[in-house]
Amino acid sequence: MHHDDEQVGRVLSRREVLALLGAGGVSMLGGGTPLAGLAGPGLRLPACIVRPRQTEGPYFLDDMLERADIRTDPTDGSVCEGMPLDLAFRVSRLDGDGCRPLPGAVVDIWQCDAVGVYSGVEDIIGGLFDARGKSFLRGYQITDTEGVARFRTIFPGWYQGRTVHIHFKIRTAPDSAAGHEFTSQVYFDDAVADRVLELEPYASHDGEGRMRNAQDQIYRSGGDQLLLAVEETGDGYAAALDIGLQIG
Repeated sequence: MHHDDEQVGRVLSRREVLALLGAGGVSMLGGGTPLAGLAGPGLRLPACIVRPRQTEGPYFLDDMLERADIRTDPTDGSVCEGMPLDLAFRVSRLDGDGCRPLPGAVVDIWQCDAVGVYSGVEDIIGGLFDARGKSFLRGYQITDTEGVARFRTIFPGWYQGRTVHIHFKIRTAPDSAAGHEFTSQVYFDDAVADRVLELEPYASHDGEGRMRNAQDQIYRSGGDQLLLAVEETGDGYAAALDIGLQIG
């Protein structure tokens, strides 16, 4: 079994978020809209959603691979096979003045391939992990002026003991002790995963022992708030995560 550490952190309650934002009259996203008025069709607070922290797990590497397309290996240009997935992170900062896009943040993602393998790491759990030397499916982007970081990857496969997921880490200043760091994971609806995992190269992975969301201990600790709403595109899927960070 591949052991990720136990879930860490907690989610701010709705009352705590309202208190943090000053619900009596804080304007959101610089647009002059009070929090209390954000209700009804077309009115939403996408980037002010506070998400739960979850474990980094054992496979994060600070390789400083700055790239949007993480499907390729930078040493030879080979491409990791799988269903294309365009994944965006829309990051904002929550503080006493409101919720605003957070530019300049480093967003790392890393994940397993279609058959459950993390590349670029050594065998660190005593022979149970079929590691590969290539640097597939890991890299970082820096959020733009709108607080957005975009990646092209593949829909992840699965490995024993975990449901289908992607890890991510957001850092405001990786080289500074004063920087803020937030680590968590994103998940996929089981029905979408069922469809993708029936296809090659995913289907070549023995499906016996696959874990669904409700069976995953880490998912059960806030994973429903990290569930991606995916949409079909011309060649695969697309999804985005809106996340508000509480930075002191």
